[in-house]
Amino acid sequence: MPEHFHLLINEPEVGSPSTVMQVLKQRSAHALLPNKRRTDPRQQTLFPETLRPPFWQARFYDFNVWTTKKRLEKLRYMHRNPVKRGLVLSPEQWRWSSYRSYSMDEAGPVRINEGWGKISFEPRVA
Repeated sequence: MPEHFHLLINEPEVGSPSTVMQVLKQRSAHALLPNKRRTDPRQQTLFPETLRPPFWQARFYDFNVWTTKKRLEKLRYMHRNPVKRGLVLSPEQWRWSSYRSYSMDEAGPVRINEGWGKISFEPRVA
C-alpha cells in the first residue's frame, strides 16, 4: 500500500513483536530518511527538524493469530488489499506482495520465512 504495509510474523524466540517492529522502523527510517550530513546546508532552513513529520506512526496494530484458519484469512486479506483499494486488478500484479510466492512459488522482493541475519533482538537492560 502506498501509506501502510501488512506484516505477518511469528513470535520471535528472543524479545517480542514490539522489539521486531522497533528495529524494523529504526533501520528503515535510517536508510530512507535523508542524511543530514549529505544535505545542502542551504536546504536545512526549508525543512527544519522540528517541522519534519515523523517517518512512522507511533504505534502499530497487532493481532494474535492462533489457528491456521485465521492465518489463511489474514494472508487472503493482505493479498486482496491492493485489489480492493483499486491499485491493481489481481493480487499477483502487486509487486510488494507475497502472493506470487505462495501461489506460484516465485521469488520476488517480498521474502518469506527468512531469518533476520545480523539483527539482534536481545532484551535491553534498563
